Amino acid sequence: MVGCLPPLLEHLLTRPEVTDVLVNGGTDIWVEADGVLQPAGHLSPGELEASLERVLAPLGRRLDRLSPSIDARLPDGTRLCAVVPPIATDGPAMALRVLRHRRCSIADFTHEPRMEHDVIDLVANRSNILVSGATGAGKTTLIAAIADSIRHSERLVVLEDTKEILTSHPHCLRLEARPPTPDGRGEVTLDHLLRTALRLRPDRLILGEIRDREAITLLNALNTGHSGSLASIHANSAADALRRLELLVTRLVPGITTARELITSAIDAIVHVMRESDGRRRIVEIVQIP
Repeated sequence: MVGCLPPLLEHLLTRPEVTDVLVNGGTDIWVEADGVLQPAGHLSPGELEASLERVLAPLGRRLDRLSPSIDARLPDGTRLCAVVPPIATDGPAMALRVLRHRRCSIADFTHEPRMEHDVIDLVANRSNILVSGATGAGKTTLIAAIADSIRHSERLVVLEDTKEILTSHPHCLRLEARPPTPDGRGEVTLDHLLRTALRLRPDRLILGEIRDREAITLLNALNTGHSGSLASIHANSAADALRRLELLVTRLVPGITTARELITSAIDAIVHVMRESDGRRRIVEIVQIP
């Protein structure tokens, strides 16, 4: 990515404490460093648009009035999301999420040893775990930490929209979804990847985030023997995670009357993670589903 972005942005991305670099209105730069969001300078008008064109050209992606938003993984692993007018009413905006190769342990997310032991016991007992939390709460990092604790004799299949889960587990197969081309062809969804993964002899499935039709495929898989799996969902609490998943199932399968039963028979525990005021990510709830 060197040379594709403005020098100030490239410099910010090299700082080890920076996890996110944001540009608002085409010029205003903000960074999240050590968990704190702060202003970091300005770009010249038109500089962001030109850099986005340079970044996206090698990827064969487009960003214009007909395709005004994009979510992509850059060659170095950085995740890029950008929007332009007409949907970005104040001007072009971009968010870069840096893929740091610094790993955390389960202990880094806990206030006390008991909570760490509870999570380790869930893994050892092959419980199906749903990790919940808000955007930026640390769900992906926690899933990677949990995956690191799984026995090395087991085979993991990791499925994501964009590669973010960094695990050191030695037997890990990664699958990444693919968006459609500008003419609408070639899309590979998480649901398609999940159906493929079931034929790849996984000991445990790890789904980066539940968003759409993959929810039904995952719940059916977990109800038919794929124990010890992991997935995440955006939610404000463990109870909210159950409600959000239930709403998703009822939307995908109109008329279903057993959505809650399908979920509670598939999910054994919900681990809710939150970013605290000092920027640290912590597990604040572990709820076992009866």
